[in-house]
Amino acid sequence: MIKYLVFDFDGTLADSTEGIIKTTRATFARMGLPEPADADVRQGIGLPLKGALQTAGLPADRLDEGADIYHEVFYEIAPKHIVLFPGVKDALAELASLGYRMGIATSRSEHSLVMLLGEHGISQYFEVLGAVGSVERPKPNPDIVLWVLRRMGASPDQALVIGDTVFDIQMGKSAHCSTCAVTYGNHGREQLLTSEPDLLIDDLRQLPRLLRDI
Repeated sequence: MIKYLVFDFDGTLADSTEGIIKTTRATFARMGLPEPADADVRQGIGLPLKGALQTAGLPADRLDEGADIYHEVFYEIAPKHIVLFPGVKDALAELASLGYRMGIATSRSEHSLVMLLGEHGISQYFEVLGAVGSVERPKPNPDIVLWVLRRMGASPDQALVIGDTVFDIQMGKSAHCSTCAVTYGNHGREQLLTSEPDLLIDDLRQLPRLLRDI
């Protein structure tokens, strides 16, 4: 029986794509490089920062430099472009009222995660925040989900991992959790289906009803 929910943040709870794209393009520009295509940036969202920058086309020998610059410009560019997806607050409130315990497993920094959760008024729903630095091996390895579950006293067979990319679904499956893909984020329906999630939803408000049937 599912009692614990572990959410990705970017592309699942918050529409941060525009903020990430603008920050990534500003990073490349400051480095004197051609700005990447939006589609290339999208494909790396959900990975740790250096992996995301490399997916966007940053040369491997400049990843450290790029990550430093990205962190410098993020707070002046991204936050004003980050919003919650429609229905997220309602869905979280309903899930909490039904007794589900919730955590987050993200590839962003804990500092930015805490800031964004607070700004959007949803901090109270999450017991444990797994972020960059919580574990050594990043998504799609299972480590961060297992780290979150241990801190909630949960076993993988009691948990559902919810995310918008194949990296999230692969992470959840590797942790031996059930998985739910959301179609409104960074990876489309067809791409998500290749990872074979247990559930596929178009709106987070669908999740409480579906959980009742599991």
